[in-house]
Amino acid sequence: MAKKKKMKYSGIGGQAVLEGIMMKNKDQYAVAVRKPNGEIEVEVEHYIGIAHGSKLLNIPFIRGIFQFVDSLILGMRSLNFSAAFYEDEDAKETVADKAFHKLFKDKADKVFSAIVMIISFALAIAIFMVLPYYVTSLFEEYIRNASFMAIIEGVLRIVIFVGYVLSISLMKDIKRVYMYHGAEHKCINCIEKGRPLTVKNVMRSSKQHKRCGTSFLLFVMLVSVILFFFIRVDNPVYRVLIRIALIPVIAGISYEIIRLAGRSNNILVRIISAPGMWLQRLTTKEPDESMAEVAIAAVEAVFDWKAYLYEAFGYEVDDSWLRDDEAPEEDEELEEDEVLEKDETPEEYKRSEEDE
Repeated sequence: MAKKKKMKYSGIGGQAVLEGIMMKNKDQYAVAVRKPNGEIEVEVEHYIGIAHGSKLLNIPFIRGIFQFVDSLILGMRSLNFSAAFYEDEDAKETVADKAFHKLFKDKADKVFSAIVMIISFALAIAIFMVLPYYVTSLFEEYIRNASFMAIIEGVLRIVIFVGYVLSISLMKDIKRVYMYHGAEHKCINCIEKGRPLTVKNVMRSSKQHKRCGTSFLLFVMLVSVILFFFIRVDNPVYRVLIRIALIPVIAGISYEIIRLAGRSNNILVRIISAPGMWLQRLTTKEPDESMAEVAIAAVEAVFDWKAYLYEAFGYEVDDSWLRDDEAPEEDEELEEDEVLEKDETPEEYKRSEEDE
């Protein structure tokens, strides 16, 4: 009989994009997109991080800052690639568009992406960092306890964040992105649980994962509550500035927490990961099989999952494992499952699952 084994870290991560998924493995990443004609387009590129080769990437709490910036850049690139397949061909180029492309020429798209990223980051700071402080400051005349004010600000920040996630989940286009987000998680969970990467196995895997960006952002909110509780200044201007200045510190601490969560499964890690896993119920939706196919295409473009399964779980996968003869049961989602032993045959593995 097969033995139960824990999930094993694979090193791959990803992101949902417009009608597709980006998967990254080391310095390579692939974006797989379901085009309007139904075909899957896959682009494979190398991405060299902003601190590539630097010893700073080995320093805890510092490396997270660079990883955060890299994820923003890579995420914007992937989104631009996927969005290009769904641009309105009938849309007319405005005078401003022509002037912009004339000014920056071949670098116009990169410059535009950088501007969008900067504006988006500035809005995020304004909404999630500055706005909670401003709203809380309106009550300073009535609440004299500084510690209580810091707690109110922190709670308000988390409420705004959760409310934002909930509100955009109601949008039709975002709902499909969340479905692809679920497919991305299912694909990684499938591999890290030691299952052959087939549509059936992907669909029966969990759509939640501890290394998710949603969990990271929630950790950012929680860490900011703690830091702002202990780090205080009296001047209102300095209060705003210190909240902005501490963002890299908050990102660095949050990265170490999410990194630990992805490599450990002890009781403490499960407790601190629980809020993020709960929030993922809003940011991940159950995908369909066509989305699972896109996720598999993205993984296989940058990751040799068969070699990984042999190295991590001790068995080889041949073509007999890749037959999706049976459809997955509806709404079935396995958090824990048995995996194949090295000397087991595919038939024995299937029988052990049926006995389960």
